[in-house]
Amino acid sequence: MNRTDRLYALVEDLRAIAPRRRSARELAKRFEVSVRTIERDITALQESGVPIYAEPGRKGGYAIDKKMSLPPLNFTPAEAVAIAVALSQAGDQPFGRQARSALRKVVAAMPGPEGELARELARRVQLMRLPDETGNEIRPLGGEGISRAIEEALLRRRVLRLEYADAKGALTSRDVEPGVFLGGRGGFWYLVAWCRLRDDVRVFRLDRIAAAIVTAERCPDRPLEGFTADVPEMVVHGTVLD
Repeated sequence: MNRTDRLYALVEDLRAIAPRRRSARELAKRFEVSVRTIERDITALQESGVPIYAEPGRKGGYAIDKKMSLPPLNFTPAEAVAIAVALSQAGDQPFGRQARSALRKVVAAMPGPEGELARELARRVQLMRLPDETGNEIRPLGGEGISRAIEEALLRRRVLRLEYADAKGALTSRDVEPGVFLGGRGGFWYLVAWCRLRDDVRVFRLDRIAAAIVTAERCPDRPLEGFTADVPEMVVHGTVLD
């Protein structure tokens, strides 16, 4: 979890338990960081106007005043896209039109840079199906660490290092530049990426990815259309935020 996401999560965690408190040690354990990092995060939130106060003592900790004014919206770009994915089939469900309207309001209320980041991330999370397919059950994404690494790489535009098994189970190590998260065909999820081993676009099924590590290397800019143009016989539906 990057710092921006952690700051949002800290506020939401304290709001959920208010007026009760959490100690710095509890928060550090919860977010898998050091106590010192939590203390710096809380200080940053307080300086930005979030009404968090500390109570000293053995049973003390941090609490948030729910009665005071808080920022009107606390959605991160990743959370907005997650909602969009969940609503991607809402047109065939009750209140589908209203659900999409609510999502548009959420994105419109986000600060400018956050809203733009959400829109860019949404373009990279897409659903696909064969022209005559209807309602395939979506299978699990695979290992939790795998999908999280792909999400982080897409959000931060970083190169991924994969251990990938082919149909016969043979493993290869690949450095890839993530392009699009695809879901739908046969119920599986896929990562479409530029594979440096093959020097071309390749499609990786998530349940065949044995390991995924986000590197520090930033991906070069590649046209988004190049990641889906060669996927055969697919109807690709972008995740819509507006």
